[in-house]
Amino acid sequence: MHIDLPEKRYYGIGEVAKAFGVNTSLIRFWEKEFDVLQPKKNAKGNRKFTPQDIKNLQLIYHLVKERGFTLEGAKIHLKEEKQKTLSNFDVIQKLQKVRAELLKIKEQL
Repeated sequence: MHIDLPEKRYYGIGEVAKAFGVNTSLIRFWEKEFDVLQPKKNAKGNRKFTPQDIKNLQLIYHLVKERGFTLEGAKIHLKEEKQKTLSNFDVIQKLQKVRAELLKIKEQL
């Protein structure tokens, strides 16, 4: 899944949810379930997600929504094989970008 977010230090929960195509309640739920998600909160309690949080959300989204892991399975996978999963996920993202570019070129022919 390609996430279209501008380069910023912090993202609000609304723009994160919109980028992922999910409800804000799901983002909050995942925050409770996964230790890797720890957005900063301001004085009002509004969540501010860093680029690292976004990367972790992408990984969680990939495991749960795209690969069909249960929440428990995703948690175990992240704890036991996080580095391997991250490198595989990076490769998948790069290949998806290459595929999108190739499809654009094909359409122009």
